[in-house]
Amino acid sequence: MSKEEAKKRIIKLRDEISHHRYLYHVLDKIEISDAALDSLKHELYKLEQQFPDLITLDSPTQRVGGEALEKFKKVAHETPMLSIEDAFSLEEAGEWEERIKKLSPQSKFDYYAEIKMDGLAVSLIYEDGLLCVGATRGDGKIGEDVTHNLKTIEAIPLRLRVPTESEIEKFLHKFSEVEKDKFRKKIKTLGGRIEARGETFMRKKAWEELNREQKKRGEPPFANPRNAAAGSIRQLDSKITASRRLDFYGYDLITDFGQKNHEEAHEILKLLGVKTNPHNVYCKNLSEVEKFHKHMADMREKQDYWFDGIVINVNNVVLFKKLGVVGKTPRAVLAYKFPGEEATTKLLSVRWQVGRTGALTPVATMEPAQIGGTTVAHATLHNPDEIKRLGVKIGDTVILEKAGDVIPKITSVLPRLRTGHEKNIPVPNKCPICGSSLEYKKISAKEEAGAILFCTNKSCYAKEVESIIHFASKKAMDMRGVGDKIIRRFVDLGLVSTPADLFTLKKEDIAGLERFAEKSSENIIEIIAKSKKPPLAKFIYALGIPNIGEEMSNSLARAFGTMEKLEKAKKEDLEKVSDVGEVVAQSVLDFFADEKNKKLLADLRKNGAHPEEVHISRHQPLAGKTFVLTGSLESITRDAAKEKIRELGGDVSSSVSKETDFAVLGAEPGSKYDKAKKLGVKIIDEKEFLKLTK
Repeated sequence: MSKEEAKKRIIKLRDEISHHRYLYHVLDKIEISDAALDSLKHELYKLEQQFPDLITLDSPTQRVGGEALEKFKKVAHETPMLSIEDAFSLEEAGEWEERIKKLSPQSKFDYYAEIKMDGLAVSLIYEDGLLCVGATRGDGKIGEDVTHNLKTIEAIPLRLRVPTESEIEKFLHKFSEVEKDKFRKKIKTLGGRIEARGETFMRKKAWEELNREQKKRGEPPFANPRNAAAGSIRQLDSKITASRRLDFYGYDLITDFGQKNHEEAHEILKLLGVKTNPHNVYCKNLSEVEKFHKHMADMREKQDYWFDGIVINVNNVVLFKKLGVVGKTPRAVLAYKFPGEEATTKLLSVRWQVGRTGALTPVATMEPAQIGGTTVAHATLHNPDEIKRLGVKIGDTVILEKAGDVIPKITSVLPRLRTGHEKNIPVPNKCPICGSSLEYKKISAKEEAGAILFCTNKSCYAKEVESIIHFASKKAMDMRGVGDKIIRRFVDLGLVSTPADLFTLKKEDIAGLERFAEKSSENIIEIIAKSKKPPLAKFIYALGIPNIGEEMSNSLARAFGTMEKLEKAKKEDLEKVSDVGEVVAQSVLDFFADEKNKKLLADLRKNGAHPEEVHISRHQPLAGKTFVLTGSLESITRDAAKEKIRELGGDVSSSVSKETDFAVLGAEPGSKYDKAKKLGVKIIDEKEFLKLTK
């Protein structure tokens, strides 16, 4: 191939590759496979190697640079990259709107709402359409030149595209207020300096894969995708950045294309080939903004990237500028964040709570803090080793973390805020409930788990109360309506001292008590009576045998079928059960050998509590198969589906692994679905699952 022929082919290849980049990243469309696109890139690379003087800065082959830099150069932003004021409630957003409306009472206020990505803000400078400088925000005025790293991100165009005439006409028809002549001239020539801004970020999957690689190399993992993205952008070697699989969303067009509002700016970015978040939306008022905020809060866990709220922009460009800047913050934009998952507060006191196993847990009482949409005033400190590790004292300002439904915990202390009046947290040397001696036990093999204090008194009041509460709980005997407070009151009044006593209660025992009407007394007795014949697995779990959780209770129930057989089981019989090792087997043996527990079981039988036998079907089509359920099922509850699987010989797991045989897909599946796809696990829907279980 001659040089002239190669030049023509190279231009064609670059245009074709750029076209598919635009389709994939901006329009979310795919015309050819990844393999075909890779083949085009490979052909381009070989031609450029053959004719190196034909290599240009905007060639797709130039996304990974050559030599590593020694340091980053500084870049001055012509237009400062300002920070944004935060709001955490609709009330605060309303106060912001009131303030800006007072500054321009005659103006019409509408908004453009965007996803607030949790990544790293960057500026992209194009000269005559070619990317020449990419910079970090820095202090808002001066950033760092990270062009060589930003070029590795496929979502960032190396050269802006000129839209087709039909695309231009369609845009002008939709946005009639745009200065048409200015827009046409700028978009067709791409002449001079054009600046776009956006957010580089790392998707959750890429972050997880990166941390797996970090672990393999013996290096510390990245705490979250934002840290990973920021660390990747600041690599002096762009090859490392390229391997991190970063992504990008544009959120602002600084250059004047004749646009009159923020929504138009986003549409122009897309025409230029700059990827924007498809969830961003125009809102005619704050009420629509709030609907969008709620919708994205519900969608948050389903997205493959981190974001911590939405950004509200006053849509009108002229009004935006008119409202001005306060300090380093534009008045016309607000970050309306989701309720925080972390907060700072002050530790007021610590009490030691005794659980049903006799374990002492230090529970912190704090000044109430808003976190995760709720008010939190208590958190666990786990054990004495955790208190020592944190170095926490009463009176300290602490950082509190809450993830989903997990009990809030103190993650760190801010020692520079100490006044000198803080006090050490005293560790008890006697049980705070019964005064008995304590002993340390390490119940986890993990070194960081630490040792736990246990009360040595088998008849400790706290143990008794907690064991009855556990017995009546939803996952155990399912006495819904007989909660913690009711049980504590029954114990305090001497009506109940063991789980078996619940079945001896009569309506007249309760009706005379303060705050218990006749009807509520009848309801409690009826709830308790209905729980007398639970599934065997629930009964085993209700007994509170150490080291026996829900799944293990199910395994034991299926293996032995009746309570009597389980009570008589020998160690070798127990160790034949799936997942039962020496520790679990010994726990079961010790429990049934204890005279107090023997009496409890005898009293339960005497008072009418008889668990149902497990009838294992001879038809075992699911024997040896492991299932994972994800999403909600329509015709059967998840608990019923699990029971059906076990009845037919299968196992149910809470997590997907290479050993999983089937992932049962319901409505709105979670991350288990993605993992199942990645591992090649067979995915079946509810209809297929029901066929398997017939």
